[in-house]
Amino acid sequence: MHKIRDIQLMAMFGRNLQIARIARNLTQQDLGLVVKTSQTQISRIESGNYNISISMAYELMKALKVEANELFGMVHLTRI
Repeated sequence: MHKIRDIQLMAMFGRNLQIARIARNLTQQDLGLVVKTSQTQISRIESGNYNISISMAYELMKALKVEANELFGMVHLTRI
């Protein structure tokens, strides 16, 4: 079971990923092909339903040509 702060982080990362992807006119399928994962997996990440690995986060940043703070940015999580 994920802690509340993990859920908040996954949701925020997913929203930022979706914004970055759409800004680059990429479909979930397009992005999935670049990072070697399925459209379904990209959908799960964007909806905040999948806690990705650091290496997947890195691959997504490379594919979208964004810095980490663009995907992880604006994190104001409370201590639990």
